[in-house]
This record gives sequence, structure tokens and C-alpha cells, in this order.
Amino acid sequence: MSGRISFRALVHEAFEGIGSRPSRLVITLVGTVLGIASLVATIGFAQTAAGQISQQFDTLSATRVTVEPGTTKSAGGKDRAAVRLPWDAVDRVTPLAGVESAALIGKLPNSLTVEAVQVQDPSESQKASPPVVGASPELLDVVQGKIRAGRFYDSGHDARRDRVAVLGAEAAKRLGVNRVTGQPAVFIDGRAYTVIGILGKVGTRENLLDAVIVPISTARAELGMGPAENLDIRIDVGAGSVVGRQAPIALNPNTPDSFKVGAPANTSELQSNVESDINVLFLAIGIVALIGGGIGIANVTLLSVSERRGEIGLRRALGARTRDIAQQFMLESVTIGVLGGLIGVVVGLFALIAVCLVQHWTPVLALWAAPVGVVVGALVGLLAGGYPAIKAARVEPVDALRDA
Repeated sequence: MSGRISFRALVHEAFEGIGSRPSRLVITLVGTVLGIASLVATIGFAQTAAGQISQQFDTLSATRVTVEPGTTKSAGGKDRAAVRLPWDAVDRVTPLAGVESAALIGKLPNSLTVEAVQVQDPSESQKASPPVVGASPELLDVVQGKIRAGRFYDSGHDARRDRVAVLGAEAAKRLGVNRVTGQPAVFIDGRAYTVIGILGKVGTRENLLDAVIVPISTARAELGMGPAENLDIRIDVGAGSVVGRQAPIALNPNTPDSFKVGAPANTSELQSNVESDINVLFLAIGIVALIGGGIGIANVTLLSVSERRGEIGLRRALGARTRDIAQQFMLESVTIGVLGGLIGVVVGLFALIAVCLVQHWTPVLALWAAPVGVVVGALVGLLAGGYPAIKAARVEPVDALRDA
């Protein structure tokens, strides 16, 4: 009989060895399947979650550019504004590419009193008045606010310098105003302002919920509003760098560097950072599961070597080389690893799809994830089967036959 065993025969014997104990095979596959499924699901969850987080970031901070006057040191060492925001700043920046809307915002003096009624009760303790903010009519759209009751003032109110006000939800609660039917009024520095709306929530500038908001022209004409403090710009996703560079030039072509601009970070960098952080977390879980799967394959292969000592001795007596015995057991463990990889890839894909369906996400998975899962399964089987294969190859025929 020839001393060489063909590769086809080795494959046949490996599958025979694996299939002879199906219940043990299933138990052995569990660890590898869980490990590969964890790796595949990790890649998908990382990419999908990064996209979702990035999308949420885009809808708020990534679609907002702020411009403020820069500061310089005065002769006395105090900070003072180096430039002023022009009152027509909204008209100047709105035509820029990527700008959806813009609003000019200014805070009024803290000395202004805001009351719901003019009649004062001497016995009642004095309460701090909510701050008063002057803003252009585009503010609601820029901060992505929602009106709980009534409406927000428009450009007509601003042009006519009407005495109207919109209360933030917290300010309305403090002033005891819970509806706008009947045209309630608040008194700012003794002057009556009709409350036409209550602001329920905002996407940005949470401090507006505790403020009384009036048209910016009214604030300038009647409430002593000084220079505007901020220009908030809502932009298209990805236009942050362009708008951040062009807005100061549109506001003051002579000294654009005098403005302080806050523009969103690059969204691709954000997505990459989020994906990297999630990958580190979940890959650790997958690696632990893979180690467990590899140990399971090694244990079962070692047990198989012990149980089949008589078979190994007979094969050696019939002319099989140590290399052939080692290759057979290596092939068995690699086959188990590949099977675990294939099943793990399927389980991981189904897990990703199931979670995305429940959360209403769009599943994202790199094309290379599935092949990598199978390859990793094969490598786990190869590494796990190394020691058992060497031990099987070192079995002496005489000892094996005697034990059998």
C-alpha cells in the first residue's frame, strides 16, 4: 500500500470524523458561531450607529454656524468688541450658498422688569424677571423651535415695531401665562406687550425657553437694545466650512477676521470617530467569544484524538505518515471553523437586520464583512487544531493498537 494519502481522501476522512458525532459538532460550533456573529454584527452596528448619530448631530449642531463680534483689549485692559454685527446681517448672509436662514439676536439690559400685572403687592416677595431678548423674525426657524400656543411674530411686526412678545415655556410659567387667547399682556419696563405665542421647545439655544422674546426693531426703538450679540445661521449639511469662511466677509469685507465664527466639525470625521469607538467596544466582545470558540474546538479535537487512538494506530500501521495524521485533524478543525464562520455570518446579518427593523434604521454593512467572518472562522479552527493535530501525529502505532 502506498504511504501517501491523497488530499481527496483526507477531506473524505475529515468529513467522516466530523459527521460521526453531530451532537458534539453542534456544541463545538456554538462558540465559533457566537464569535463570528459578534464580529459581523459589530461591524454593521458600528457603521449603522455612526450614521444615525451623525444624522442626529447634523440636524442640530452640524447645521448651525454662529458669528459673534471679536474682542480686543482696551487701554484699561478690559475686553471690548472689535467690530459690530450690522443690523442688516440677515440680508447679507442669506444669499450665501448653503444658508437656509439666519437670525440676529441681542440681549437687552438686565435692569428691565417683566411683569404679568402692573399692580404690585407690597407683601409679596420680589421675583427676578426673566431676561428679555430681541431677535429677528427668522429666529424660530433657525433654532428649530416649536410654538406651543399662538404664533411667532413675523417681518410685519418687526417692520412696524409692534409691541408683541413670545414667551419661552419657562418664562410663561413664571409669569403665569398659559394661553394666548384673549390677548394677554406682559409689562416690560411698564409698557404693555401683547403675548402672541408661547415657545414650547427648541433644537438649539435652550436659554430661550426662559426668556421673553420681542422683535429686534422694537427692542432697538423702545427697550434700549445695544449692538447685536449673535448671528445664528442655519445651513445645509456639509456647508459649514464654506459658510463659516464667507459669512465674515459678507458682514464686513474690510475686517472679516474681527468676527468670531463657530462652524461645525467635518461630519466625516465625526462618523469616523463614532464608528471607531463603537468598533473598539464591540470587537472586544467578539474576540472574547472567538477565544471561547477556539478553546471549544481545541477541546473537542483533543477528545477526538484520545477516542480515536486505535484508528490512528491502525492508519499508521497501514502506512500513513505522521504528516497525514496531522493534516487530517487540522482539516477537521478548520472545517469546523469554516462552518462556524458561515453560520456566524448569517446569524450576525439577521441580528443586524432585526435591530434595524425595530429601530427603523437603515442597515449599513461593508461588503468585506461576510468574507472576513468566514476567513476568521477558518483561522480560529486552524489555530485551535494545531496542538491536537501535533499530539495525534506523535501517537506511536504499537501503543495505540495496544490501548485499543
